[in-house]
Amino acid sequence: MLVLTRKNRESVVIGRPDDQEVILEITILEIEGGRVRLGFAADAKMPIHRREVWERICNGNGNGNGNGNGHTAGAGTTVTAALPGPRRS
Repeated sequence: MLVLTRKNRESVVIGRPDDQEVILEITILEIEGGRVRLGFAADAKMPIHRREVWERICNGNGNGNGNGNGHTAGAGTTVTAALPGPRRS
């Protein structure tokens, strides 16, 4: 697992540097309290799901529409998901 530290409005890019193709860009949209909002930008053909939705789809219980929120994302669409912030001990 790769672990990175990012600030608000900073991104992580997943892609192939040899052909300069960005497959997925993840941007920190907001950090507030114990929550982090992430934005995911990918080609409309790239399904993006929350983990629990992915597991339901794999088990035959999901709709598999592409983004896990009941709506299919169009080309260039950013799908956002709020995830809990880091745990503090």
